[in-house]
Amino acid sequence: MSAKNVRTPILIACTCAIFWPGAFIFGLPGVLRQHWQRTFDASGGEVGGSVFFILAGATCFMYLCGRLQEKYGPGRLAAVGAVICGASALWLSRAGSMAEVNVWAFCVGASSAFVYLPGLTAVQRWYPQRRGLVSGVFNMVFGLSAAIMSPVFSILLLKWGYEALILTAGGATLTIGLAASALIRFPEGDLSVPVSTTPLALASRSVGEVLKSRAFWCLWLTWVLAGAAGASMLVLSTGFGLARGLGLAHAVVLLTAFNVTNGCGRLISGYYSDRIGRPLTMSISFIGAGLAYLAMPHLAGLWIWAALAAVIGFAFGTLFAVSGPLAGDCFGMAHFGAIFGLVFTAYGFVAGPLGPWLSGHLLDVTQGNYTLVFSYLGLMYLAAAGLILGVQPWRECRI
Repeated sequence: MSAKNVRTPILIACTCAIFWPGAFIFGLPGVLRQHWQRTFDASGGEVGGSVFFILAGATCFMYLCGRLQEKYGPGRLAAVGAVICGASALWLSRAGSMAEVNVWAFCVGASSAFVYLPGLTAVQRWYPQRRGLVSGVFNMVFGLSAAIMSPVFSILLLKWGYEALILTAGGATLTIGLAASALIRFPEGDLSVPVSTTPLALASRSVGEVLKSRAFWCLWLTWVLAGAAGASMLVLSTGFGLARGLGLAHAVVLLTAFNVTNGCGRLISGYYSDRIGRPLTMSISFIGAGLAYLAMPHLAGLWIWAALAAVIGFAFGTLFAVSGPLAGDCFGMAHFGAIFGLVFTAYGFVAGPLGPWLSGHLLDVTQGNYTLVFSYLGLMYLAAAGLILGVQPWRECRI
């Protein structure tokens, strides 16, 4: 079978594999925030800490998966991710404290690393001339899954209860993930071949060379700031709506709006990054998100808040969709898994404490001062907009 006939089913399989980990990561913390606070008598900071453990779990295994995928293949790693994600749901259904919720959060974050990085690498290798677009498609499903499932999770939580909701979702991720992983693989051939046909694509950089480059550290710091600001909205959106007098059903609209553009926007930003440049695409989206955060506490109305949350979601999705192809532009694809795993340490080890945890803590000590917290997050996005312009591919990259 020709590569053209094979690569489309593989792209579909990669998107199916990442759907449920995305729904768990981007959807459940926001939907279950009030349940966890009420059931476990948890503070906003403690609930926000669950996102930190998700990020830590993903980060601890991202670099390792980047190495293992070359030895064992992306399909086997995706299967392991599906098993971890499904099994962790069984644990979450029996959780009796926030500490046990955090164990689930770490495991589901780890499961995403086993699916996300092999899937992202596979789709870019199968579509070397459209890496921005297929990265956008893959990342779109990762983010959009929560926009689809958050309202479903909310309805099932009210009708079925906590335990039935979690077990049903866990069974779905295990079944679909294992079926999809059987199709995922890398194309045959020399993986060190440059991913672009332009004169700038001379050879892939080694991990050691990359760590000495300005481009790597600008990209790393961008993930710290934009990652922290974007991830915070995952746990703050429903709380902000409730604090402004909305009911849970209406407050979830803010989370849904965030996740719609977090998902769909990845396809748009991936597409345009192939045309106007990846740093510029990211910078524009970050400026919009920074201004949206600064404006949100000063405006009123469900649909105004939802629109601003959508702008923030678009920037968060752009970070995921465009960073991978940008890293490939700068450093090549031969060591992409390991390099992108190192970039991701910024998101897991620094962005989590700096964003969701610190913003939740500030809300606790200021009796819910969202103006302060959203201003802090907005300025982080504006700083990231400047940093990403320092990430320039190949010969423009100072090594």
